[in-house]
Amino acid sequence: TLVGDAGKRLHTGRSRNDQVATDIRLYLRSEIDSIVGLLKNLQTALLDLAQHHTHTVMPGFTHLQVAQPVSFAHHLLAYFEMCQRDTERFIDARRRVNRLPLGAAALAGTSYPIKRERVAELLGFEAICQNSLDAVSDRDFAIEFTAAAALVMTHLSRLSEELILWMSPRFGFIDIADRFCTGSSIMPQKKNPDVPELVRGKTGRVNGHLVALLTLMKGQPLAYNKDNQEDKEPLFDTVDTLTQTLRIYADMIAGITVKPEAMRAAALQGYATATDLADYLVKKGMPFRDAHEAVALAVRHAEHKSCDLSDLALEELKQFSDLVAEDIYAVLTLEGSLAARNHTGGTAPQQVEAAIARARKLLAG
Repeated sequence: TLVGDAGKRLHTGRSRNDQVATDIRLYLRSEIDSIVGLLKNLQTALLDLAQHHTHTVMPGFTHLQVAQPVSFAHHLLAYFEMCQRDTERFIDARRRVNRLPLGAAALAGTSYPIKRERVAELLGFEAICQNSLDAVSDRDFAIEFTAAAALVMTHLSRLSEELILWMSPRFGFIDIADRFCTGSSIMPQKKNPDVPELVRGKTGRVNGHLVALLTLMKGQPLAYNKDNQEDKEPLFDTVDTLTQTLRIYADMIAGITVKPEAMRAAALQGYATATDLADYLVKKGMPFRDAHEAVALAVRHAEHKSCDLSDLALEELKQFSDLVAEDIYAVLTLEGSLAARNHTGGTAPQQVEAAIARARKLLAG
């Protein structure tokens, strides 16, 4: 051999069981650091796009029905918040990944005079695994990582679904850059949103890996079992899938073209300011349940006339409450609706701009 007896002694006090467990943790620790950076890049792309659209009005939806007006920036910031929670989950999970199993040997530790704390310090681990049986058989950290990854993919799948809908001619809110789309093999007019569709599909792949790891561990007695050879494929594929998805997603968000006119036209459908009319009546002294009923009747009247609430004459609106006055029309505009929610987390443009500033400060910190 090249190194003789010295090489033969390298395995002293070690087992494949604790060495492999250590290697996986070293690998995952590094990948978590990379993923946190990729999440930050995606968040920056979301903020850069949102910065230009604090006054771009679009419909907010519940049950995929027009509910109330929001700004496109406000909508994007919801995904920023999801990504921030994802980042916090990975940072928290990293603490449990970053514990050293080396020294547990096969399952019962070693009779050699080792200093596990010194090895942990040299390898950059925050702590050591305290029980030798648990050290070699634990895969909680891999499951926890995969669960965090599945949540990221779920968030991106939700956004992907919206991008797919918004790019459809039925919505027409955005356009996605050509490099993230493909055409049809038979229909020359088609431009299909391939990347969002693939991300939506790959979410099921990562969710499946999480279930696979949970199922892998559920019947294992202590300590190490050969079953654990099956943890590598789902874990490695989860890392690869998530990493590739985050890289391309940040690039895709930066290439989105927004169509404010289509967003505004959609917000004018579905009586999105009906709640503002109810709030207006409440602020003038009407109990909310009565205001709710009065506005419902006003909406029905507007539907019969095929017009918006803001298109009704003052005398028509007064049929539903004598509290209505000339100032109602400022309330019924889309801009008035946004501006009325002037609190932290609300839709008022100045609040959204402040939220973007806070978010940038958070990323810079």
